[in-house]
Amino acid sequence: MDLMQETIELEKALQRLRKGGLLIDVRTPAEFAEATIPGAVNVPIFSNEERVQVGTLYKEGGKRAARKLGVELVAPQIPRLLEQVEELRQGHPGPVMVFCWRGGMRSLAMTSFMNLAGIPAQQLLGGHKGFRRWVLDYFEQQQWPPIYVLRGLTGVGKTRILQQLQQLDYPVVDLEGLANHRGSAFGALGLQPQPSQKMFDALLWERLEQLRGRDYLVTEGESLHIGRVLIPKKFHQAMQVQTSLWLTASLDLRTQIILEDYPALDQLRQQFERPINALKERLGSKVVAEFLELLNAGKWGELVRELMVRYYDPLYFHTLPESRAEIEIETITAGTERVVASLKQLTENRRIKQDEN
Repeated sequence: MDLMQETIELEKALQRLRKGGLLIDVRTPAEFAEATIPGAVNVPIFSNEERVQVGTLYKEGGKRAARKLGVELVAPQIPRLLEQVEELRQGHPGPVMVFCWRGGMRSLAMTSFMNLAGIPAQQLLGGHKGFRRWVLDYFEQQQWPPIYVLRGLTGVGKTRILQQLQQLDYPVVDLEGLANHRGSAFGALGLQPQPSQKMFDALLWERLEQLRGRDYLVTEGESLHIGRVLIPKKFHQAMQVQTSLWLTASLDLRTQIILEDYPALDQLRQQFERPINALKERLGSKVVAEFLELLNAGKWGELVRELMVRYYDPLYFHTLPESRAEIEIETITAGTERVVASLKQLTENRRIKQDEN
């Protein structure tokens, strides 16, 4: 097979991936961990350290010397790499699709190895760099269906209701789930590290593509930032257009939900000190000292209530949307049912308005 024919365009590769195709990222484990194409698997040609070696030699000794070192490092690994690909191929139709950073030597070499060994393979044109550009263009140009947003004070159960809606196959976009963050000053506590911005964008793109063709989307109200990742601005702007679903619940229920959302609180006590101290500028040293006293005494229920009443609630009330459907939450299950009814009504109202126009 002519090497010039052993390539595949990104759009076609993504279509094949959705149908069960195998997409292999041959970059280093560190590059893969930072960001990849959702659904890809990592079969690195170089280790993290080897890539540094080759890169350093490229700068100091030139392209030819760097390529020679690359061949020396990869050659003994070829049988193992091919065996790994053969194992991954099971159940995946069509040629294997291979990419590196920008569709360069690493993916070209791996594609060539596989084809020489009788494993049909194609190199992804543009590599991960091309995919990143694709995602950025998507968020600049895409038009989404109406986005209905669950809003309300801290602890009303927005995330839990979203999760129940998703189980019922409603078109949910769980931004906090994708960002691995609860979306508050304490939102990272007890969770694994957040994805990089590139990976968050890719995961959000993937979820929106999964929901393509749905009549509307449902998500949770967020500021532009969720922890250290940023919601694409045009998508965030689209979240502000439709009538919001404003959830309300008693302070007791909200406190209970928050306590359940932060398991093993005593083990996280020291991690709470920093975000509490960060509230001094807004609330003053005296209030923060009171919070820290409750924290050190392990009075979690009181601490949660005080944080909501004195810090979170004023913030949320300040952003109370004018156009909203209010929904009382007594239990998560009953609240989900009321949200479903409200979504049905909003959708019907929108259909009637469109018919009138």
